[in-house]
Amino acid sequence: MDATVVPAEADRKVLVRLDAVEQLYDRKIRILGPIDLEIREGEFLSLVGPSGCGKSTLLRIVAGVLQPTRGRVFLGDRLLEGVNRSAALVFQSFALFPWLTVVDNVALGLEARGLGVHERLKKAEKYIDLAGLAGYERAYPKELSRGMKQLVGVARALAVEPELLCMDEPFSALDVLTARTMRDLVLDLWASPQVLTKSILLVTHSIEEAVSLSDRVVVLKANPGRIADMVDLTSLPRPRRADAPAVREVVDRMYTLLA
Repeated sequence: MDATVVPAEADRKVLVRLDAVEQLYDRKIRILGPIDLEIREGEFLSLVGPSGCGKSTLLRIVAGVLQPTRGRVFLGDRLLEGVNRSAALVFQSFALFPWLTVVDNVALGLEARGLGVHERLKKAEKYIDLAGLAGYERAYPKELSRGMKQLVGVARALAVEPELLCMDEPFSALDVLTARTMRDLVLDLWASPQVLTKSILLVTHSIEEAVSLSDRVVVLKANPGRIADMVDLTSLPRPRRADAPAVREVVDRMYTLLA
């Protein structure tokens, strides 16, 4: 088997760069920042921290659906103005249209990209199949379990083939077993050569979840939200068992940081 050269972290292309980003409430009270952060091609990056530390705010700034009060956001070397069309969002609340079938929900974002009907349906069906939902194309959201609804959301986001997939606590509304299955599936999809998405940004309250999935974890503290530490996990091979000593050590370190 040919050896594969994995680029060093510093050599990877930077997809998104945050430069001294701050978010203020009423233009007076700083709730986030200043934040300097790079999201690199080919990495799984997670944001963890207590409620109110600005995790979801930061994710929305990266996605371009929220403009920072101060600072700048770059896509590569280009200043981001407006929505980040290289990113797609998966929400905690599924955010499906109940009057649309699975295939129509998945194809919805493709219509906004200007694709024709045939191409939209073909691509939507591809990602429905990759998400393990083949046979449910004509089902409505009310006919699906919570886990299946979230799979539709993941398929919809991946179908627009973003460089960056932004996920805001996508597993928190699921039972433990379903959440575990979903986490494994997301890693499998990310690693699949059929999926063009290069990087994932995950917001989670669960330190264990972040450690099990990520290449890097950004640990945030609150009041205002700021980076307390950046934890590199690339030396820990996947899959990562929660009871493995190296994994437990990293988890305990993060809990200490947030105590």
